[in-house]
Amino acid sequence: MFTAEPIRAFSDNYLWLLSCPGSAAAAIVDPGDAGPVLRTLRRRNAVLGAILITHHHADHIGGVRRLVSEFPGIPVFGPEDSRIGDVTELVSEGDEITVDCLDCRFRVIEVAGHTSSHIAYYGQGKLFCGDTVFACGCGRLFEGTPQQMHRSLSKIMSLPDDTEIYCAHEYTLDNIAFAKQVEPQNPVLLERERIEKAKRRRDVPTVPSLLSLEKQTNPFLRFSEAAVVAAAERFAGRSLPHPAEVFGAIRHWKDTGFD
Repeated sequence: MFTAEPIRAFSDNYLWLLSCPGSAAAAIVDPGDAGPVLRTLRRRNAVLGAILITHHHADHIGGVRRLVSEFPGIPVFGPEDSRIGDVTELVSEGDEITVDCLDCRFRVIEVAGHTSSHIAYYGQGKLFCGDTVFACGCGRLFEGTPQQMHRSLSKIMSLPDDTEIYCAHEYTLDNIAFAKQVEPQNPVLLERERIEKAKRRRDVPTVPSLLSLEKQTNPFLRFSEAAVVAAAERFAGRSLPHPAEVFGAIRHWKDTGFD
């Protein structure tokens, strides 16, 4: 069983270092900056054995080339996208990949929305989802439609409730502040805010989170809940008969009407 350690980068990114107890080998998810990855590997006397990429944004792939030069020949898994260089193993929906250095298999899930070719990796009860789902939030729709992101989030919601969600940014408190506008009386959300604020006061990451908690507090996954539907319809000023429309209204609200 591998563990996932967050490596902080830039202002709020988490690069996930995956390793097994007693092994010197490790894999990295979305290495936007090679520097902190290399420093962590040296501190742990570890060797990089694989790279997993979720999407093409620079803060997720900016360190790949240097890491490949430091560890030549390692596999680089990623989606088919001309904007991502150095990928050696192209993967798509339903593929099962073996990361030898972890002795672990991951299922690839296509989660278009934030970008057109975004993917996630699911293995051993852990989901590495890049910028698709955040703790109490989701990624902006830079290249996809609300319908695409609704389908992607629905795929994630079909995973077991005890799935651990490893997202790539520390956005949780801001996301909770918005979620409270949507569901100000949600008791689970209010308790989550108390817990997450305490973590941040201690400079402790608020991720990973459990899918079960996201289903209870994340407005972008609660597009079928009556309270969220009602809030979305008030914001949109019209009836929203389809869950994808509810999601789209909530996303637009976060993008344009949240202060």
